[in-house]
Amino acid sequence: MYFNSFVFAVFLPVVWVLYWSLRNKAIQYQNLLIVAASYVFYGWWDARFLSLLVLSSLLDLFVAKAIARNNNQRKKKRLLSISLMANLGTLGVFKYYDFFALSFAASFATIGISIDPLTLGFVLPVGISFYTFQTLSYTIDVYRGDLKPAKDPIAFLAYVAFFPQLVAGPIERATNLLPQFEIKRQFDVAKATDGLRQILWGLFKKVVIADSCAPIVDNIFEPGAVWGGSTLVLGAFLFAFQIYCDFSGYSDIAIGVSRLFGFSLMKNFAFPYFSRDIAEFWRRWHISLNTWFRDYVYIPLGGSKGSSLFRVRNILVIFLLSGLWHGANWTYVIWGLINAILFIPLLLSGRNRKNVGNVAHGKLLPDLSEFIGMLLTFGTTLLAWVFFRAVNVEQALTMIRGMASSSLFHISSQFDGWLMTMISILIVTEWVQREKEHALELDTLPAWGRRLSYASVFLLIFFFGRFDGQSFIYFQF
Repeated sequence: MYFNSFVFAVFLPVVWVLYWSLRNKAIQYQNLLIVAASYVFYGWWDARFLSLLVLSSLLDLFVAKAIARNNNQRKKKRLLSISLMANLGTLGVFKYYDFFALSFAASFATIGISIDPLTLGFVLPVGISFYTFQTLSYTIDVYRGDLKPAKDPIAFLAYVAFFPQLVAGPIERATNLLPQFEIKRQFDVAKATDGLRQILWGLFKKVVIADSCAPIVDNIFEPGAVWGGSTLVLGAFLFAFQIYCDFSGYSDIAIGVSRLFGFSLMKNFAFPYFSRDIAEFWRRWHISLNTWFRDYVYIPLGGSKGSSLFRVRNILVIFLLSGLWHGANWTYVIWGLINAILFIPLLLSGRNRKNVGNVAHGKLLPDLSEFIGMLLTFGTTLLAWVFFRAVNVEQALTMIRGMASSSLFHISSQFDGWLMTMISILIVTEWVQREKEHALELDTLPAWGRRLSYASVFLLIFFFGRFDGQSFIYFQF
């Protein structure tokens, strides 16, 4: 079930009305409704994979309780290992087995040895990378003593399956979201209204910009297609905005829908294309995943402590894992490696925490050094996105070589002035609102200005939005 579908437009208000009609009942009734609604939401794609979601939830529910009851550290580690092996093993089989089997066979083929690999051909369950990390964070936090195990199984099942963020995040921590299922929620008009604003902006980014970029990007990245330099650059540029508006649009809608039900999710994007270096970009892009890797992999490895060699190793591990998390393809691995190579000089020179505040804080425009920093960061990110989007490494390299041709200075036949206007509206709006939680947080405007802004965005969605069932990009991860 997609956020941008007619089915969800019916599903959401029905669940919302039922949910708040239970506000005077015991909290378990609301939680049970969320579990049921979330399973319907998830099962809408393929009900067969509901079993994986349920089994993963039950496993970590019982393992965490066993860890908390046990005082023997060795037994605690064994119990944690059960959770890690079961969750990561399931993820590995469905997402990575065929990739590594085929890569293994291909490596032997280069030396003349033919191997016929056994492949499974499994369909990748939607959202498995997201809910796997979410349940693992719960078990690990209980093991570390940072969290007590859930007292109410229904609350825990609701935490894992919470439908707004189930299939594409944000990847919530149990320390933040689970306690919200264990307390009584009160309807807050201001919170719900702000949620609607964020949903509106998320829909604008998704159906007006991302889904309008999609057919042009697909055309330019079509395997075997031959384009001039200007068209290849345009393809990379439009994909940068497609993936940003698609994924951050999903996050905006997820956060907004959660607020309608009285929940607060973590911020997942913080206007990343205004970053002045690659380190700042990764603090602002897919925040929930990057902080997950930081807390559960990078810091346990030693983080930024130790020798330069150890710090470089840790950064390489994190970025390569991030690449693999996104998909079973060498293009994602190289994408991760490129970002690591860009990040390492900042780490070694101590400049990776140089830009931690908002760019041009308190000013309308950035200074020259900030502007150049944003341009360079966006440009390098653009080249890395080519590998992310390309079908294979060969296509990515061919496209990057083609960008440097003399045809770079010709006007592309794929140029769409209207789409560029929409992207310009996005950039200007988010620049002005870059110090807010989201772009339609307009509380400083007079009432008429707020209404005019909301109405304008709504009309852009109504007249120019594409409602042809375009999936969200991150559903494939």
